[in-house]
Amino acid sequence: MEKEYDILVIGSGLGGLVSALVLAKEGLKVCVLEKNNQYGGNLQTFSRNKLIFDTGVHYLGGLSKGQNLNQYFTYLGIMDGLNLKKLDENGFDKITFDNDEIEYPHSQGYDNFVEQLSAIFPDEKENLKKYIEEIQNVCNEFPRYNLVGEGKYNDDILYINAQEFIESVTSNKKLQAVLSGSNFLYAGIAHKTPLYVHALTVNSYIQSSYKCINGGSQISKLIIKELRNHGAEVYKHSEVTEMIFDDNNVLKSVKTKNGKEFFSKKFISNIEIRTTLDLAGRDRFKKSFTNRVNDFVPTSSCFSIYIVLKPQSFKHFNYNYYHYKSEDKVWNGSSYSRESWPECYMLSSCSSKDNPDFAESLTAITYMDYDEVREWEKTFNIVADKHERGQEYEDFKKRKAEQFIAEIEKKYPHLRSHIVEIYTSSPLSYRDYIGGYKGNMYGYVKDSGNPLKTIISPKTKISNLFLTGQSINMHGILGVTIGAFVTCSEILGKEVIDERLMKVLNKN
Repeated sequence: MEKEYDILVIGSGLGGLVSALVLAKEGLKVCVLEKNNQYGGNLQTFSRNKLIFDTGVHYLGGLSKGQNLNQYFTYLGIMDGLNLKKLDENGFDKITFDNDEIEYPHSQGYDNFVEQLSAIFPDEKENLKKYIEEIQNVCNEFPRYNLVGEGKYNDDILYINAQEFIESVTSNKKLQAVLSGSNFLYAGIAHKTPLYVHALTVNSYIQSSYKCINGGSQISKLIIKELRNHGAEVYKHSEVTEMIFDDNNVLKSVKTKNGKEFFSKKFISNIEIRTTLDLAGRDRFKKSFTNRVNDFVPTSSCFSIYIVLKPQSFKHFNYNYYHYKSEDKVWNGSSYSRESWPECYMLSSCSSKDNPDFAESLTAITYMDYDEVREWEKTFNIVADKHERGQEYEDFKKRKAEQFIAEIEKKYPHLRSHIVEIYTSSPLSYRDYIGGYKGNMYGYVKDSGNPLKTIISPKTKISNLFLTGQSINMHGILGVTIGAFVTCSEILGKEVIDERLMKVLNKN
C-alpha cells in the first residue's frame, strides 16, 4: 500500500509552514515538500564572511505581548523561542530625502507616533491623530487581523486609495511623503495601492517593531521543529513537477523532480499561483479565472547589496532608513531611468556581537525592473542546483552595486573606506530562491480601482486543492500568517479555527 497523507503542502514559504502546523496540531498526517536547500521562502538567510544576512525579513511588527502576530505565534508554539531585539521606540523607521537634513521618524506606539512627528510638524497634530485613528479603523474591519472577529469586512473599504487618503488627511506635501515613506514594504504605486494594504502593513509596526537576531530563518526552523513534534514529515530538494488526477478531477498525488510520488487526501499549494495553474493544468480551471491570473501585474522586484564592514569602523543604527531623492519619488520609486537609478532605497544595520555600538554589516535594497536581467532569465542558480550566469552578469551586478554605493554615500560619505566585501542579489536571485514571478517582492499589484480582481479564494475548482501564500491576497509575515489561518479555515471550518484562537485570546 502506498503511504497517504491527510494534507500535502507544496512549498515551505511561511504560508505553507503555518498551514501545515495548524493542521498537524489537529492530528492530521501532514507532509511538506520544498524544492530548495533551505526551508522558509522569504525567511531564508545566507552566510558570508561568517555573518548572517536576511533575504526578505528585515523586521517584524505586532510581536509585543497581546498583539496579533505575538498571539498567532503563541498559538503555533514558536513565540518563546524567538531571539528578538526591539528597534528604536522613537523611530524604528526614519524617512529621509536628498537635500533635507531632517530624519522623519515613524515611532512605536500610537501616541508616540503622533508626538514624535508633531514635534517636527507642530500644526499637524490633529491630522496625525486622524491618520492613526483611521489606520486602526481599517485594520479592525478585517476579522482575522484581531484573530477572531465578527462577520466580514465591508467591500467599500477595498476601494479607498492609500495615497488619496493620506492627501485627504493633510495638505502638507512633506508630511504626505513622510506618512507614505515606508511604502517600500508593499511596493506602493501612485493612485493604485489601496488604503487597506498600507494600513494592514504599517499598523503592526507602529504597535511594535523587532529585528530577528541571527536572521528570520529562526521562524521557519522553529515551525519545522514544531511540525516534527506533531509527527509531520518535511522534505527539501523535493521540487513538485507533476500533479496526478483521478477520473473525477480529484488530485490524488504529486511527483517530484527526483521521481518520488506522494499521495494525499488534500493538497495546499504555497507556490506561485501561475506555477500552480501550470502544474495542475489550466484546463481544469475556468477560463475566466486563468485569464484573470494571467492579467495580474507582478509587484516590482529588487536589487540588494549586502555589505560586510571593517570592525568598529561604522556606527550601528537601531532603525531602518527609507531614503528618497525627492518627495514625489515616494509613490513612484520603481519608475527610474538607468541613469537615475536608484531613486530610493531601504537601509538597515546589523550590530556587532562583540561591539554592539558598531555595525558589522549593512543591507540596502532598492527597486529593480525584471527587464534589466531578462537577457539571463534562461539561467537558473540555487545552492541545490548551481549554474553560473556568466561574466557579463557578474559585471552587471558589480556596476549596479557601485552605482548603489555612490547613492548611499550621499548620506554616508566615505562608506567605501569601511567596506570589506559586497555581495549582491538581483531579481533572478529572488525568482530562483523565493519562487516569485519575475522576482516580484510582494505578489501582485493591488488596485483600489478594481480591488476584487486580485483577491483569490483559498478554495479552488479542484475540490481537494487549496491555495496559500503571498500571491493569494496579503503579503508580509503578518499577512501571510493570517492568510494561512484563512486557508485552514476552509479545511477545518471557521468555527474550529475561531475556537483555537479564542483560547489564545483568553490567556492574554
